Amino acid sequence: MDDVDSLVRHANDPLVSRSLGHRFPYPYTEEDARIFIGQSLHLPDEKTWAIEINGEASGGIGVHPGEGVERHSAELGYWLGRTYWNEGIASAAVAALVPHAMREMRLYRLQARVFEDNAGSIRVMEKCGFVHEATLRRLVVKEDRVLDMLIYAITRDSLEQDSLDAGEPLDAQ
Repeated sequence: MDDVDSLVRHANDPLVSRSLGHRFPYPYTEEDARIFIGQSLHLPDEKTWAIEINGEASGGIGVHPGEGVERHSAELGYWLGRTYWNEGIASAAVAALVPHAMREMRLYRLQARVFEDNAGSIRVMEKCGFVHEATLRRLVVKEDRVLDMLIYAITRDSLEQDSLDAGEPLDAQ
């Protein structure tokens, strides 16, 4: 809970919220930060980390696993306070998380959904080896904007084996 103030400082920004789904509120309050931290600590299947810069939580990154037949796939989400945009921090966080998530969560696929007007996240996805797989036309309505949703994905077999310490197939269940 000692990250509440820094989360609010970085998350309570209309330009940060602009490219995120409805679960990320604006304005972003202390109560929102407390709820987010509490949920992050108590949802064992969802993996969420702070992006810490200079000792303070300045963003977040998380992996939300699929269920049933999609249990070896997951959704990647992240955000970063505007102070740190265009410094390669989001790219570094994504690049570090991908092999870890693939290995620890036993994933074959990791995907991310990006609003069509979020050039920064599109660059992050492409820089980190994600491939644009689909455009869901006119899927999003946010702040009176009607937007396409882009689907980017990376698969286990597209990563170098040594980055995964792999070799064994995942369970066949």
